[in-house]
Amino acid sequence: MKRTKIVDVLKSTVCDVDVLVKGWVRTRRGNKMVSFIALNDGSVIHNLQIVVDNNNFDEELLKKITTGAAIAVTGRLVQSQGKGQNVEVQASSIEVYGTADVETYPLQKKGHSLEFLREIAHLRPRTNTFGAVFRIRHNMAMAIHTFFHQKGFFYFHTPIITASDCEGAGQMFQVTTKNLYDLKKDENGSIIYDDDFFGKQASLTVSGQLEGELAAMALGAIYTFGPTFRAENSNTPRHLAEFWMIEPEVAFNDIVDNMDLAEEFIKYCVQWALDNCRDDIQFLNDMFDKGLIERLEGVLKESFVRLPYTEGIKILETAEQSKQQLQKSLDSVNAIIRALINENLKVGDRAYYQFGVISGQEFIYPFLVVDKANSIIYCYDSNDQTVFDFFYDIMFPIVPEASATPVPTKVEKKELTAKEAYEILCTYSKESLK
Repeated sequence: MKRTKIVDVLKSTVCDVDVLVKGWVRTRRGNKMVSFIALNDGSVIHNLQIVVDNNNFDEELLKKITTGAAIAVTGRLVQSQGKGQNVEVQASSIEVYGTADVETYPLQKKGHSLEFLREIAHLRPRTNTFGAVFRIRHNMAMAIHTFFHQKGFFYFHTPIITASDCEGAGQMFQVTTKNLYDLKKDENGSIIYDDDFFGKQASLTVSGQLEGELAAMALGAIYTFGPTFRAENSNTPRHLAEFWMIEPEVAFNDIVDNMDLAEEFIKYCVQWALDNCRDDIQFLNDMFDKGLIERLEGVLKESFVRLPYTEGIKILETAEQSKQQLQKSLDSVNAIIRALINENLKVGDRAYYQFGVISGQEFIYPFLVVDKANSIIYCYDSNDQTVFDFFYDIMFPIVPEASATPVPTKVEKKELTAKEAYEILCTYSKESLK
């Protein structure tokens, strides 16, 4: 008999048929007469209930069916008489593929902290939390490719190993075949890479933007979607050593075209998640973030607010708590940006907080972007004569920056301390309010 995945069994509208299911035991309970096995194969967050008449099975076999064991079950699919599921399988045969020691198997029927799961990384994909995340991640990859394909974009593969520092904004992981215990150096103490694999210094890429821009100048519209690496020694939740980044590059687009594309893309992905990952999102909503679904649905309901830079300054000017927070944070490179974080700023019927709004999302353009330690690149409003660059950031409540896109113009960078930036912004905001 051909195996049926549990996700398909649970969707089935046909009962009184024989099925073969395989998976890992989540729990087993019961009494001397009957056992109830919760079986999961990873295809869906929900378990399939297996009903076992203990009199029909060898006792030694049943002893092997513990949490974590891998089994195959053949049986009759019937309507469930109990609560919590529509169908169940009445087992006629069970084969144990692999056992799990009750005393040592760590994923028992109880809550586990993320810190604990990090210590058993080889097993954590079996948990509801990581299973939900991985299924959602798969669907997001499908949504990304589908969206851009339907828009006429070409998927462009950029190098993972490169000699280019695309952004120049942080540390890169170096790639070398050289013997690190016997490095040849020149008279200035610099490492000689002539005998290295590439004949020059090479690193893991921080971005595919450079190659993507070249491709866009030939193919018109491309997107990259692949791993990128940052070697900053940071242990905050918002810094990753490795992550996958999406970078669309389009010839002949202006900033409005880019903002339209970004808004449509984000809404498309959110809708895809709600349509295809509802059970997993519901689990994360119930267990981790009670407002998750409400926020996701809010993204779809309203158009993104497109807030010019000067309007952002006006909001800050009227928020006494933010101004105080800003002044206390002048020693931080993120001083200006932090002024919009963790602060409820009410403008009309909208409540702004943490780079976003409760009802709808927020575009801030042009805005501020961190350049390097204790300095920023800054730019003024697009109708000002002193524009340095055009770009936008999409900011969401609770979630950090979701999108940031520059539009090539004549760019002049000015390196400033946080305090100097604050003074300039204060001066400029006062002028803009006259």
